[in-house]
Formats: sequence, C-alpha cells, structure tokens
Amino acid sequence: MSEYRTLPVPDGLAGERVDVGLSRLLGVSRTRAGEMVLSGKVEVDGAVPGKSDRLSPGSILNVTLEQEKPALSVKAEMVEGMSIVFEDDDIVVVDKPVGVAAHPSVGWEGPTVVGHLAAAGVRIATSGAAERQGIVQRLDVGTSGLMVVAKSELAYSILKNAFRQRTVSKTYHALCQGHPDPLQGTIEAPIGRSMNHDYKYAVMKSGKHSVTHYEVLEMFRAASLCEVHLETGRTHQIRVHFSALRHPLAGDPLYGSDPRLAARLGLERQWLHAVELSFTHPTRGEKVTFTSVYPQDLAHALEVLRAG
Repeated sequence: MSEYRTLPVPDGLAGERVDVGLSRLLGVSRTRAGEMVLSGKVEVDGAVPGKSDRLSPGSILNVTLEQEKPALSVKAEMVEGMSIVFEDDDIVVVDKPVGVAAHPSVGWEGPTVVGHLAAAGVRIATSGAAERQGIVQRLDVGTSGLMVVAKSELAYSILKNAFRQRTVSKTYHALCQGHPDPLQGTIEAPIGRSMNHDYKYAVMKSGKHSVTHYEVLEMFRAASLCEVHLETGRTHQIRVHFSALRHPLAGDPLYGSDPRLAARLGLERQWLHAVELSFTHPTRGEKVTFTSVYPQDLAHALEVLRAG
C-alpha cells in the first residue's frame, strides 16, 4: 500500500543532503531515506535527485511511501482531564493528565493524546510514523503537563528541528526525596536502557549524552520541590538523573522512591509535571509560552508536606 506526501523544505534544512533532510522530515532512518531516493520514490521540484544532492529552502518534496508493516491503530476517544490550551492552523498545545500516552505503542491499550485530538475533531500533521503523526515531543504516561502537537506539515518539520536543535524551552517541576546538595546545579550523565529491567533506564558510560539543570524552589522535612530544565530529552531523563543523585522523585518506585512517603502524600505516580513550554512559533516566528497548573494529586501532596 502506497502513501503520497508533498512536503515543503523549511529554511532549517537548507543545504542538507536530500537523504538527511528526508529522514528528519519523515522521522525515518537515514538508511531508509537513502533507499527511497535511490528507488526513485522521491522528487524535488518534479525531478528525481541523488541522495547526496542538497536541498534548497522553498523546494517541494514529493514522496511515495510504502508501508512497511501494519500501523498501530489510533483509537479516537475523549480523555477526561485533557484540555486544549491553544490551537491555530499549525499547532495545538494540550495539557495532558496522568495515565495518558502521547501516541499508541506496542503493549499500551490506554488513552492517548492523538486519540483525544481525533475524537475532538482536531486534524494533525500526517508526517511521522502512522501512529505518531504530528507528534514532535512526548511525555511519559505517568507525567502530566504541556505538550505541543503539529497540525501542519511545515510546523511538524520546523518543530522537530527545533527540538533536535534544543531551542525549545521545557520547564518541569519535580518533587524529589531529601535535599539536593547543592540547591542549584547541573546533572550531566549519559543515559541508556537498563540491561536488567524492562522499561527502565540508567546512567551508564555507553548511554547517550544527557544534561539536566535544576534549582530547589521549596524545601520540606522529607522532600524538595525543584524546577527542572532539560538541555537534552532522553526517556525518563529527570527520573533517572535524580535517582542517580540518590534523590528519586517522590512516588516513583521504579527509580527507588520510598513507598511510605508516597503513601503519606497520597501519590500513585511520580511527582513530575511539565509546567511551561516555550518556543518560536513555526510560522509566525514569534516566541510563544504556555503554562500549566499542578493537577489535584500533585497539589494535594504539597499541601500535606506544607501542613507537616
């Protein structure tokens, strides 16, 4: 089964090789992108390029995609607690509740952000793998807060590049156990998939370069509320880095939290919330910033700590 796409080349990919640019635009491997070019399934301004040819801004890519495997289906269903913070022709920003995945994946049968948007009648970009179309960033199922999803193909390519170039500002608040020393600092330690546990990551020499900046905002007897900024975006990065400091996030048993503290605070998931998202709008060129308040379970945990 074939799928045809027409994609404009954004300024951010000017001068890139065709296979590199195609890889970034479609979210496929560079190897697959090169194979598509060599097989004649890619045209640039109506002509078949070589994979090492360079892209020009404003050029039009016509791509024929052959589906490699059955796509995971997107179940359209409204999600309780999900809200749309902002929407225009290019992007939609959502405030994701806990217990919701960004998109369908193997082994996950619960609600998703793309499913909620489909049920709400919000059409998103078709770029990316079928089950991840429009997705330019992800939050863990157990993490709540702000996410941006691309609606136009141009927005998808520009935002994917912005996240890759680390020009998007992502601010999280996290409640960690104990009191980090120093109260403000940077955690720079490579992260890779754990060799001993499924779905778990760890600091390891063979891992990917990872940098987390933090500052303690408020201290309690048993925990500290921190503001966190990610310089990189690895899976479970905040959870892994704070665990490596021996200050795991409250309510996060996968990474070593104390279940007694979680029970006292009424937490059934890690205390982690994406409170602010700031980036340059992909078509208007102006900086936009979105904020989110704590959901009820996280706010309750802080109330318990302050009362104690």
